[in-house]
Amino acid sequence: MASQDVLREEPSRGSFINDPKIRGIFFQVLVVVLLVAGVWWIAHNVIDNLTRLRIASGFGFLKGRAGFDISESAIAYSSDSTYGRAILVGLINTVIVAIVGIITATIIGFVIGIGRLSQNWLIRKICTVYVEVFRNIPPLLVIFFWYSGVLAVLPAPRDSIGLPFGSFLNQRGFYFPRAVWGDGSWLIFVALLVGIAMAWFVARKARQRQMATGQQFPVFWTSAALIVGLPLLAYALSGFPLSFDYPKQSTFNLTGGFQVRPEFLSLYLALSCYTAAFIAEIVRAGIRGVSAGQTEAAGALGLRSGSILRLVVVPQAMRIV
Repeated sequence: MASQDVLREEPSRGSFINDPKIRGIFFQVLVVVLLVAGVWWIAHNVIDNLTRLRIASGFGFLKGRAGFDISESAIAYSSDSTYGRAILVGLINTVIVAIVGIITATIIGFVIGIGRLSQNWLIRKICTVYVEVFRNIPPLLVIFFWYSGVLAVLPAPRDSIGLPFGSFLNQRGFYFPRAVWGDGSWLIFVALLVGIAMAWFVARKARQRQMATGQQFPVFWTSAALIVGLPLLAYALSGFPLSFDYPKQSTFNLTGGFQVRPEFLSLYLALSCYTAAFIAEIVRAGIRGVSAGQTEAAGALGLRSGSILRLVVVPQAMRIV
């Protein structure tokens, strides 16, 4: 019994310094203390030096007068506005160019990605050249190209290039009609939202019907009729509250309408074209990832190349992408 009690006794751990858990906690606490002390020392020196040099710190400057203009502003802004409002204008401009750039780049990239796999030699090579050129050029250089090489060489305002729907293009930017909303215009937005919801419902039911019976439904034209037709109906029923302010040519400039300045245009076009090259490669990789047997099986069923791409290849490629 005595020998068993001796065997059951736990071995002595010795000093706590030899315990790996305690050592780990000690060194972690030591590192945190040293880090906090270092940050405090740096902050203390910075504050002392700023005080000695009489340099103000903090965010009080946001209330000061900016003293500079911003060419493109979605909200009211002038050189007398504050720095805080200038930063807000920059954030809004960033969001706007990001949203429209994402939409444009997605459309261009999707088309270019499909074009790279086209059986037409000319289309395939053009899309390949587009991807290889824009993908290997820095975005800043693309911005300079659009600003100095394209927009800067456009004609003067008096010789503006006339575009459809009363739009104009010249050295000072792109001018297009500005919407003027009257009383009852909210009905148009409500009708648009209802049309989008109904189009989604129709597309869902059409998919269920096709899966159950194999019969296709004209989803595209039905959705287009709902999304466009309902707002037009609301526009007529509300007494035509929407009008347009068209730009008009004068002696030296254009008046009226809405102006998109060349700085915004160059940034928007450059980011769209540059990003579209990468999106095209992603789309092409997704299409390549679809088994060739899927295409062959669809062709054996009598589907045309366009229907195969739209109904078989692209839906599966989007899952891969």
